[in-house]
Amino acid sequence: MKRIFLFLLTNVAVVAVLGIVTNLLGVNHYLTANGINYTSLLVYAFVIGFTGAIISLLMSKTMAKTSMGLHMIDQPRNADEAWIVETVRKLATTAKIGMPEVGIYEGEPNAFATGAFKNSALVGVSTGLLQGMTRDEVEAVLAHEVAHIANGDMVTMTLIQGVMNTFVVFLSRVIGSLVDGFLRRGDDSSGPGIGYMITTMVLDLVLGFLAAIIVAWFSRQREFRADAGSAQLMGQRQPMINALHRLGGMHPGALPQSMQAFGITGGLGKLFSTHPPLEERIARLQQG
Repeated sequence: MKRIFLFLLTNVAVVAVLGIVTNLLGVNHYLTANGINYTSLLVYAFVIGFTGAIISLLMSKTMAKTSMGLHMIDQPRNADEAWIVETVRKLATTAKIGMPEVGIYEGEPNAFATGAFKNSALVGVSTGLLQGMTRDEVEAVLAHEVAHIANGDMVTMTLIQGVMNTFVVFLSRVIGSLVDGFLRRGDDSSGPGIGYMITTMVLDLVLGFLAAIIVAWFSRQREFRADAGSAQLMGQRQPMINALHRLGGMHPGALPQSMQAFGITGGLGKLFSTHPPLEERIARLQQG
């Protein structure tokens, strides 16, 4: 319930900010008596498309700490926590980035990295991962997450999402205006009609799904790069290969979220998966 509440709260905040920003900039009046003002619409689409993505990025660390129930390791309480912190520190130094914050949370085998900036990111690792893997395998997974940070993947994904959002908003409204104009031939009334509103709402959904497929494809490519980055940071590929094999042998419910997206393992579900199948990641690593 906490994660759902925080998700809804974030969306309400984003909507409120977008409303204020578009009103202040005066870019929400792109429909004129002569049709669409394309310059105003493009600016409007850009603001709407990027603001939500950027706000989510800036809030990512706070959201992760709260929603995942992270215990931040400011002062290690035991030898295991001290090892995790020192391992992340070593990997961050090798990757030439600032030391990320490190946290542990209760849960099935998983780990993640988030944050808006390379030198002030966050790495979270679950108790399930720590208990189910050897230290070499855990280090490989931590190296994978540090590679995400070093590659600037969080910012890259934000930019891609922003571009996709911008195209969705822009195209849905352009097409909506064309459909509305066709349906209202000979009608001298001003303002958008029902054809515009319905078309725009439908296309926001349809184009949003298509945009999600493109974003998911980019996400899968960054996973391959992070796997390669793990091998580079550790100086060998085998620990990451072993870690992926280990994940493949665990109960399906214990796999990372990316491996169980929508509970679909084939067909259309693959298009929306943010991670490649484990066997593809292993094969790519083995090929070098």
